[in-house]
Amino acid sequence: MDDNERPHRAVIVEDYLEGHGLEERMEWLAQSPDLNPIEHLWDYLGRQVAALSPPPRSLYELERGLLRAWSSFPISVSDNLIDSMES
Repeated sequence: MDDNERPHRAVIVEDYLEGHGLEERMEWLAQSPDLNPIEHLWDYLGRQVAALSPPPRSLYELERGLLRAWSSFPISVSDNLIDSMES
């Protein structure tokens, strides 16, 4: 995956883009809230799992915690994240 953030730019991606006449690229921050609303979702899931008591001690418990967090993700928040991409 290439998110155009300088530390993440792989030489193979640069070579491919240059080879196909796509040298010019937009500059933006990888964490820009208007370009990466998915980051808010990952943050929500991470906070929900971090708040579990007791914390997950196995991959199975982590998976269960993530699934519970995912199922409790408010629809209104996801709607707002989607709407933020239209602006």
